[in-house]
Amino acid sequence: MTVYLIATLTLVAIAALAGLALNLQWGMGGLVNFGLFGFYMLGAYIAGLLTVQGLPPLVALGVAMLGVAALSALSALISVRLSEDYLAIVTLGFAECLRLVISYEGWLTRGMLGVSGIERPLQAWWPRGWGDTGFLLLALLAVLIVYTVLQALARSPFGRLVRATRDDPGVVEALGKSVLGVRVRVFAIGGAILGLAGSLHAFYYSYIDPTQFGPIITAYAFMAVVVGGRGSNRGVVASAFTLIFLLEGSRFLIDLVPGLGASELAAIRLFLVGVGLVALLIFKPDGFGREPRSALADKTSSRF
Repeated sequence: MTVYLIATLTLVAIAALAGLALNLQWGMGGLVNFGLFGFYMLGAYIAGLLTVQGLPPLVALGVAMLGVAALSALSALISVRLSEDYLAIVTLGFAECLRLVISYEGWLTRGMLGVSGIERPLQAWWPRGWGDTGFLLLALLAVLIVYTVLQALARSPFGRLVRATRDDPGVVEALGKSVLGVRVRVFAIGGAILGLAGSLHAFYYSYIDPTQFGPIITAYAFMAVVVGGRGSNRGVVASAFTLIFLLEGSRFLIDLVPGLGASELAAIRLFLVGVGLVALLIFKPDGFGREPRSALADKTSSRF
């Protein structure tokens, strides 16, 4: 049970990072990124391929974050002038292109055979038998750092500019600010976090192949943001914890319900998540969290 709990908490940490990245891009910036899984996959492959080539894992992680951030900024430059609906389609298509390249360009990515033998960072530092626990601590530290940085960013002048760009880009343009520049930076920062999450995925499993990555990763990230509340980093972390434990805990239904098979269990698990999400949208449409606001904004809203 301890091993299972450690594995589940590790998945929670990785899911929380993906949710925090989407919360910055969509929750704060209003930029729909349906291609999140593609950037997540790219981070995993950059870190995995560089690690098996002999680069230290932490260095490979840094390169993956920079690489995904750069590609995210490029995709923003290409598509961010589109309206929200078309932006969602373009980011999804961009991610599918990445998936196809990774799947079939075997000379570069090893194709469908996948990448094996990926070394974990700081693995030699942990006592024998503490490998998974040490990696969990590293993943939780990554979540803490990203959360702290994003909280500080949300309360900074740049964070207020990001929310203003989301709410009324015309006013931001009238004040002499570059809406395109703001959105490119938001996409780049979110991409760096996705690169971090994807790298941790590769390090944790020590083997990656294209079948591990798909739109379901994007769906889980959107569920975490919707349940936690758009713009609330605290809510996203809490909802990632709840969502992963609900998905993993429902596996034990096969032991509690007589005659329940694997296919029925998979359908029931998704059904329970769907029912929970619909109920939340009905009774708590804004999610559990609350977007950080300045004291002046709170005083102004309390007068009306």
